[in-house]
Order: sequence, then C-alpha cells, then structure tokens
Amino acid sequence: VSCELSANSNSCLKQLTFLVCLFTGINRFSVTFKMIIYGVYIVSKSGGLIFNLDNNANMLRIEHEKTFTYPLDIILDYSPKKVSVVFNRKDGINVGHILVAVNGMVVNGATLEDGRDVKTLLETADNYPLNLKFGRPKMTTNEKIFLASMFYPLFAIASQLSPENKSSGIELLETDTFTLHCFQTLTGVKFIVVSETGLVGMDILLRKIYELYSDYALKNPFYSLEMPIRCELFDSKLQLLLDMIEKTGINNLDK
Repeated sequence: VSCELSANSNSCLKQLTFLVCLFTGINRFSVTFKMIIYGVYIVSKSGGLIFNLDNNANMLRIEHEKTFTYPLDIILDYSPKKVSVVFNRKDGINVGHILVAVNGMVVNGATLEDGRDVKTLLETADNYPLNLKFGRPKMTTNEKIFLASMFYPLFAIASQLSPENKSSGIELLETDTFTLHCFQTLTGVKFIVVSETGLVGMDILLRKIYELYSDYALKNPFYSLEMPIRCELFDSKLQLLLDMIEKTGINNLDK
C-alpha cells in the first residue's frame, strides 16, 4: 500500500504508519513525499553565477487568484513595466507580487492583451467584481547574478563567525515560504537548491547535482572553469533528476 504526502507531513510519518498497520493488518506501508523544487543555482569559487535553472512548473504554484470588489484593499504601484503590490497583504498576495492577469486576460506591463490600460480598469468602480491573479515576479539574469555575488560574502561571513574552526558556512537558510540548501565542494564551487519548506534529505540531491556537474560539465572539453555552463546534456539530465525527485521522492535516489 502506498500514499502521497506533502513534505510538511514529516512529523506525522511514524504515527501515520503505525495507525495504518494497526487497523489494517498491513505489514508494509510505503509513503511517497511530493517534493517541490523551485530552482537550482551554481556559484563559482570566485562568487559568480555560472548556472541557474528555474523550475517554471513550480513557480506557477506561487500565483494567487482572488475576486476583488471596489475599492481594492491592497495598494498597487503602476509602472510601465509592471503593476506591483506596495502595501497590505491578502490571502497569500504579498508586497512585491505583481499583477499577472485580470479576468483571465494576461497583463503585459501596464496594459492588458487587448490594449486596455490596467490602472483605468482597476480604478473604475463599474468594472467590479474583478478576478485578479498575482504572482511572484520573475528575476532577470542581472538580478540573479547580483544575488549570487551577495550570497558569496554572506557565506564567508558565516564561516568566520562560527565558533568552530573550518566551518562549512551556510548549509541551510529557512524562511516561512521557502528553504535554501547549499553544498560547497572542496574547490569552492557552491551548489544551491531552493525548495519548499520541510524537506529532508536534500544533501543527497545536492551531491547528485554535483555528480552531474562533474560528469557532464567538467568532462566537457569545450567547458572552461569559472565560465557559465552551457551544456544541453547537463541541462536535460538535471531536469530529469528534478522530475524524478518531485514524483517519487528523495528515497529512490542511489546514495
């Protein structure tokens, strides 16, 4: 017998297994955890971002669609490039989220697909109620490079602040909405995975990614160290690994 649980169900795993076996008489009970991975990043030993992969299928899960009445109880900023939340929060819609769609119609910058102005539409009471979909803004390549360069000194500071010698630095950084997992190799290359909270065994995944990096990037005769990784075989193997992890869980990986 098998079932699927979310990652946040880890604390109840033993109790669930015991109860099922007790009331059904089943001796074997397997549990598969659905794991959500948002992105994978590789930072060189000098602090540069040399690879990034956004798991777009999971990024879509962060979007929130709600029906609003007039007037809006969140404050929006209307710029030519995006419409974003600048004050208040509601049902998962937070400051910094951008407007993705209105009544199912995609928002492009400050206008809808049919050319209507978003600000005019949202400030007209007769148009309500409206279904507004908000989501986390996608980072540009320059923003990712900037964040990678910021993580590098933070990692070094954490190593120096440790009371123990030869500290490994930041291995886990947890927030209320995501968890950052980091593995640094002996050569100083950092492998970073951003996932949902509550996942276990992510060190196994990080080392599997390191193995793929060693097999398909470092052994590529056209790849130079410290340079961005552009290898289709590495990309495809990594995506297959993430797909397998999300469907079958971390326990099915060879340790």
